Amino acid sequence: MDVWTKNDQIIIENLVTEDTALLKAFEASGENNLEDMAVSSAQGKFLYLLAKIRGAKRILEIGTFLGYSTIWLARAVPKDGIVISLEYDKTCFDIACKNIEYAGLSNKARIIQGAAIDSINGLINDKTESFDMIFIDADKPNYPAYLKMSMQLSKPGTVIYGDNVVRNGELCNAASKDEKVIGVRQFIEDMGLSDKLESTALQTVGIKGYDGFTISIVK
Repeated sequence: MDVWTKNDQIIIENLVTEDTALLKAFEASGENNLEDMAVSSAQGKFLYLLAKIRGAKRILEIGTFLGYSTIWLARAVPKDGIVISLEYDKTCFDIACKNIEYAGLSNKARIIQGAAIDSINGLINDKTESFDMIFIDADKPNYPAYLKMSMQLSKPGTVIYGDNVVRNGELCNAASKDEKVIGVRQFIEDMGLSDKLESTALQTVGIKGYDGFTISIVK
């Protein structure tokens, strides 16, 4: 076991408390023979605290998977708050809905099934109220499009968080033919070119391996 996994375990054991609902959502990937794509326990708590710090009442999550991060985010918003989460895969959508219901958060989390670009376009066309926080954690080739579209659902002060951008160190590989690497490189370049965002990124290590995230605030 690598040292950063051991350190992550100590962090989680001491700082992260997970109840049955969170554990059920976290373990659902293994139970359903699906790839483990949920954020780590420590990252889930980090998202929860970030939403609390922002005072987020409305959160958009692009990429639900099985609802683990959705539960953390829904618990961070106030009683009259809402998390709108987008999930492409029907199997994941069905499992996530059950996990959200089990957690007693159906009144604070709404999951929309379908291609995220179509769902976001629907929100834009419906003139949906802007969000306080946007969590981007879906298909990496579309990250640049998600960023551009997220700006239309933002307001000054909106926090935009982009997950899994370091790609096990491949972010710096300009010759990479991996569409995921190409997508996150363009995503970061677009952030840097935007005069409407203040952004940075951090590399991370832990149970989920070597990766990183971006964080931006809309001016």
